[in-house]
Amino acid sequence: MYRKNCLKTLLILSLSAMFWLPMFGQDAVLRGDADGDNNVTISDVTSLIDYLLSNDPSRVVMEACDVDDDGGVNISDVTALIDYLLSGEWPYVPEPLEITVGSVTFKMIPVQGGTFMMGGRDFDPYVKSWELPVHQVTLSDYYIAETEVTQALWKAVMGSNNNPSWFVSSNGYANDFNRPVEKVTYSNCLTFINRLNQKTGKHFRLLTEAEWEYAARGGKYDHSYMYAGGDDIDEVAWHSGNSNSITHAVGTKAPNELGIYDLAGNVGEWTSDWYALYTEEAQTDPTGPATGSARVVRGGGWDQAWRMNRVTYRHEGFPTNASINVGLRLALDM
Repeated sequence: MYRKNCLKTLLILSLSAMFWLPMFGQDAVLRGDADGDNNVTISDVTSLIDYLLSNDPSRVVMEACDVDDDGGVNISDVTALIDYLLSGEWPYVPEPLEITVGSVTFKMIPVQGGTFMMGGRDFDPYVKSWELPVHQVTLSDYYIAETEVTQALWKAVMGSNNNPSWFVSSNGYANDFNRPVEKVTYSNCLTFINRLNQKTGKHFRLLTEAEWEYAARGGKYDHSYMYAGGDDIDEVAWHSGNSNSITHAVGTKAPNELGIYDLAGNVGEWTSDWYALYTEEAQTDPTGPATGSARVVRGGGWDQAWRMNRVTYRHEGFPTNASINVGLRLALDM
C-alpha cells in the first residue's frame, strides 16, 4: 500500500511537472527544499519521495522535509509540497510566539514573506517624492511584535521607566504602563534589545524598513488600504485629530489584516535602515545603505496629521534624538 501511494504521487507529479511557483517565504533552511539547492521546485518532491523509499537521510536536507510541520517526515509532506507547488501558498503557518519577561507577556506574529511593490501607490494622491520610485522587494518570513514596545516591557527589561517616557505620572499623566514607550534614542533601543535577548535567549532586532511596510500593508493579505488596517484613520490609529495630544494604551484601535496594532499611529517606530532615497532596482531582504546620518522612522505618531500615517510615508530620524512621538517595535527571524 505504501509503494502504491508513492506511485500514485509520481503519477500526480507527471501531471503537475509543468507548474513551478517561487517560494513566498524563506526560512534559514527553506521549508520544502529537500534537495538543498535553495529553491523549492518539482525536484524537491522527487527527492522527498526518494528519501521515503530509501530511508537514507543523506539524500535530502532533513530539516527542510517536514513540510506540513507535524514533527515527522512521511507521505503527507509530499502531498503538502505538491499542494504548495500548485497553489503557491503554504497551508501551514507558524503559530504566534508568546514571550514573558518578568510579569509582562507580549506576542510575536508570524509574517509569511513574499514579493511586493514597495513605495507610493498609484491611487494615493498624497504620495511624496521620497516615497518613490516604486520598486520590487522580496522578503523572507519573519516575526513582528503585535504591538509597540510598552513602558511596562521596557521597565521589565531595563529595570527603570523614569527615562525614557514622557507620558507617565511624573509628568502629570496617568500611570498607564501599557502606553508605548517613547523618548528613546536609536542607541537606547539597541541597548534594550540586547538586554531583552540576554533575558530570553532569543535574537530580537528592529524591523527593516521593507519589513515594516510589508507588514503594515497586511503582508500577503494586502487590501491596499491607505493606512495599516483600513481607510478610516480614526478606526486604526491615534493621530493628531483624535489623540487629545497624548499616547494611548497599545492595541486599543483596530488591528490590520495580520492582527498587528498601531502601525498607523500612537508613536512612530525606529527601523534599522539608514535613510536614503529609493532606487528602481529589485531587492531581496534589503537592509538599507551601509552608512548614513539618519535612520528611517515609520508610522505616524499621536501628534501627526493623517497624511503622515499612510503605510508608505517615511520619516528621517537622527539617531541621537529622543522624541516623545517615537518608540520601537520588535522583529525576530523565523
